[in-house]
Amino acid sequence: MNLPYEPDVAFGVHPDLGVAAAVADDRPHLDDVLRKHHFRYSQDLDVYLLPKDAPYNASVQAVAAATREFQDAGLTVAADPRIMLPPPIPTSDDVAARTTQPGQSLTALTGELHELRRSADVAEVLEQILDEHHGAVGDLEEFIDTAAAWCERLDTPNGRELGQHLRTIAHHVAFLGDRLADAQLDLSVMPDVTPQDAPPLTDVPLPARHEIPSVTHTARSRAAVASSPNRPTGLPAPPEEVPRSTAAPPSPRRTR
Repeated sequence: MNLPYEPDVAFGVHPDLGVAAAVADDRPHLDDVLRKHHFRYSQDLDVYLLPKDAPYNASVQAVAAATREFQDAGLTVAADPRIMLPPPIPTSDDVAARTTQPGQSLTALTGELHELRRSADVAEVLEQILDEHHGAVGDLEEFIDTAAAWCERLDTPNGRELGQHLRTIAHHVAFLGDRLADAQLDLSVMPDVTPQDAPPLTDVPLPARHEIPSVTHTARSRAAVASSPNRPTGLPAPPEEVPRSTAAPPSPRRTR
């Protein structure tokens, strides 16, 4: 990384060693902050390294937290943008790996809504969440499906039961995505614009969340087996227990 100035701390990515940090000098404060966020000094390389097996999210959080601490102390920081690029999801040999892109922040998208006034602009933000390849809804569905496959790989009754429960949840996420797509389409054709004298979005109360009674694992599993997005949630549960199936149903998620 070629910089017109020398920062106090520079973060980068080494292809074999992972996330690394280099410091301009041996000030104790720089060492203390980096060690606090799990960087360890390599005397042979004269850089700080995160553990090579550190998960991607943990690495990004460590860099972000250390950067904030350095900047709060008035220090300059430089970071290679490749730190934000997640590793590819493992796939079988006959399946092409998805192109990795920086993660999408739902918090940032929620913040964008506070500045928008046109329905069409809100539709564009919602479209990012629904993007077929990198949207949050599809990513959540894929994550839950993968967690279900992990449970099923245990090859135990509990693993198969929980796997089936998770696949049902993935089905509901896909159903939620379809409903959000309907809302996004409605927003995209609405000509409405927020009035200039409308209150700030922060002053508009959010709808109350209904509390869901706590249930046992067995009750949740039974509900998962019996539930369907085509059956209204208000219908009473069947009087007798649904027999458990040892075969996991095929994933109902959409083609991505």
